[in-house]
Amino acid sequence: MTTIDLWEETYSAVTVNKVRSGLTMLGIVIGIASVIALIAVGQGAQGSIQSSIQSIGSNLVMVMPGAQRSFGSTVSAGRGTAQSLTPDDADAISQLQGDVSGRYQVLYSGTNTNTSVLGTTSAYPAVRNLQVDQGAFITDADVAASNRIAIIGPQVLQDLFNPNGTASATPDMAIGQVIRIKSIDFTIVGVTKSKGGTGFNNQDDMIYVPLTAAQHFLIGNSSYVTEIDVQAQDAQSMALVQNEITQLLLQRHNIADPTQADFNVLNQADIVAAASSVTGTFTTLLAAIAGISLLVGGIGIMNMMLTTVTERTREIGLRKAIGAKQRDITTQFLAESVMLTFGGGVAGIVLGWIAAVVVSYFTSIATSVSLSSIILAFCVSAGIGIVFGYYPARRAAGLNPIDALRYE
Repeated sequence: MTTIDLWEETYSAVTVNKVRSGLTMLGIVIGIASVIALIAVGQGAQGSIQSSIQSIGSNLVMVMPGAQRSFGSTVSAGRGTAQSLTPDDADAISQLQGDVSGRYQVLYSGTNTNTSVLGTTSAYPAVRNLQVDQGAFITDADVAASNRIAIIGPQVLQDLFNPNGTASATPDMAIGQVIRIKSIDFTIVGVTKSKGGTGFNNQDDMIYVPLTAAQHFLIGNSSYVTEIDVQAQDAQSMALVQNEITQLLLQRHNIADPTQADFNVLNQADIVAAASSVTGTFTTLLAAIAGISLLVGGIGIMNMMLTTVTERTREIGLRKAIGAKQRDITTQFLAESVMLTFGGGVAGIVLGWIAAVVVSYFTSIATSVSLSSIILAFCVSAGIGIVFGYYPARRAAGLNPIDALRYE
């Protein structure tokens, strides 16, 4: 049997009952589409998390108060709950920038928002890759004088000056205006550029005030800081900087056993790696769940092919009687099975791609359909056709020609 003959026979057999073939392919279509879409969501979430972490600064090492915990529990515990880091600790570390932070209700002319207020210094923009869109940032003189000034993020700008969303608020609308934080008046002197991000560490949804002003007027305690940020010279030196800071603070806090440290030193690269590991596991789990539908679809392929063998028993007998070999019969039925799964795979990839685009359009998740997931889908669909089509094909090839011709 030539390749052209095989193609023609396969196409004719698959399309002779279009409804049954379509319903059989549906399981593969749904399975492949689910795998493509869920992997795209997982990879998109992973990319979004990595971008958010990297956007907070370059080569960053963060020192936080409190007993040592794992990455996940440190985040869930929140910042500022312990008071084991002092301004003197920050002064002892070079290239530093110490912060205090909290969430407060912020009021302006009848509007309000609940957001993070960060007490910081003039070093913050350089350490955290932050740029001012209009106005100015905190200066050393502001910190020294505890000036009640504020620099707001673009999300805070919209929340306070455009609460109804009717028209986009502009920075010049805010500069010079007075907002109230914890019943204290602060004058807006600048608006930062948008960096994007979500959650409690979103720099777009944040207000920056001088460190000393936050300690005196908001927190009421100037003896501790809630975070110390250090910018390493390059990515390769982050681990060294992290180790040096750990040894310095252990010595300053008179702690001999590192496991009893009352602070956490987090490396930005380690945070990215940990987040990538979590989201990678999550993506694999989603793909595995979606893969169950592929198994169901494969069983449907096998069921249809077994039914086809039964229906075409006399045809098989006739072919074998006129000289068809077992290999020809096996190839014929395997080709039909692969065509069904391959066609379902193509339709599933298209449907999965569309689903990923729809998810990205209607949600904040930027999905990412990778070439590797498409190649995997093609290989899986072809593999399902071979694996689940092999038994029906072998059964057809093993029929006795005489018994097959007598079959009613």
